[in-house]
Amino acid sequence: MNFSRITDDLFIGTTPSANDYDRLRGLGIRLIINMRVEWMPYKDPHPTPIQRLWLPTFDSPLVPIPIRALTRGVRAALEVIQNGGKVYAHCAYGAHRGVAMGACILIAQGMNPLAAMELIKAKRPQADPGAFYIRPRILKFAKEWEKVNRDERR
Repeated sequence: MNFSRITDDLFIGTTPSANDYDRLRGLGIRLIINMRVEWMPYKDPHPTPIQRLWLPTFDSPLVPIPIRALTRGVRAALEVIQNGGKVYAHCAYGAHRGVAMGACILIAQGMNPLAAMELIKAKRPQADPGAFYIRPRILKFAKEWEKVNRDERR
């Protein structure tokens, strides 16, 4: 497992094995968001298991990451973070899908979309939030998130 701490409450990386759960738990991770369609999350055998959210998505420009999946992951992440936990978002290599989820979490926490992508790239050099099929999904999420929250404030 290879990962990067993006903020105090957000980590992005590769797929953790079941053996990695104790390490993640030690870091304060309370939610693992798995963006891989090809790999179900491992069960956590610990008496107090880490919460797992499987949002199967493809790493392909032909099948864009659904905004609905990003929103679902963000809502789960915000709840965990608000309760003092930390979040680990991952895909296969921690470069595209997990990065998109991480950027959307930062946006929902109030960060500008471009700043979120820059921060992730600075903290995780192998991340590619600017990929031609990832960046538009992040920006679309930001617009949708702003619209929903603006409408809820009215």
